[in-house]
Amino acid sequence: MRNLKPLGSIWRPKPFVTLNGWLIRAWHALLPTFSRSLPSIRDFLFVLPLCFNSASTHALDLGETLSPSAACLTFKSGLSLGARLPFTKEKLRPGQTFIIVALGSSSTAGFLSFGSAFPEVAKQELSRLHPSTRIDMINSGRIGETIGDNISRIDRDVLSHKPDLVVWQIGTNDVVWRGIAEDVKQRLSEAVARIKAARADVILFDLQYAPLVLANGQYASMESMINEVAAQQGVGHFPRFTLMKRAIDAGTRGLVSWDGLHDSSEGQKCVGIALAQMIDVSSR
Repeated sequence: MRNLKPLGSIWRPKPFVTLNGWLIRAWHALLPTFSRSLPSIRDFLFVLPLCFNSASTHALDLGETLSPSAACLTFKSGLSLGARLPFTKEKLRPGQTFIIVALGSSSTAGFLSFGSAFPEVAKQELSRLHPSTRIDMINSGRIGETIGDNISRIDRDVLSHKPDLVVWQIGTNDVVWRGIAEDVKQRLSEAVARIKAARADVILFDLQYAPLVLANGQYASMESMINEVAAQQGVGHFPRFTLMKRAIDAGTRGLVSWDGLHDSSEGQKCVGIALAQMIDVSSR
């Protein structure tokens, strides 16, 4: 933690980060097991953060008029997926059914965002932009998974749905908790190629800009790897990290939850809407 620099309004003093980091490690270790096997414990664990959540994670400074998500979206200018989406273009037409699978970990599953994870937000925004198209969003996020964990279930939880688009949120757990495996870039590239071969577009969805991500120097390597794989495979790259960094560095508050890691509901709303709007532009 010694080299962690202040991050404006999302930064907390070192003792908070140290204690919070220990608590979140315990939380992550226990939650996947409990949430699958004991619904009552799962429900309790998902309500518990409300007891600790400060008002500052959901509101801007007094006098500001924009919500955190709306303020965040003003920093989307100039950002794009960097690739065309041909299969998406074919299905985002009136009368068609457009199938999206969101693969990933807790950001995808909706940990700490309470029913407003980015896949559902993106679906709602795409439905607004394309009211005559049926948008089916299949959420295949699992809390605590790494890139390798995701890859192990691509056939069962992704390709079996015959998606037109796969949004793959990757990297955070590898960086923060598990470490980046030596062969992960090759495995990621091969997995993307396999999804493409199934006639689906792919968007790689990168890291969040949050204290516990930046506390580990591996985040820069992961960001570079995501960029490189997306470019080599000719697929989309959703720049969550850059979008959140722009907004937070400019003083936008409320995009990161109480744990210093996950996107808040407002953060999820920002990235979900931005993702949908970039999908719309890249499929024209």
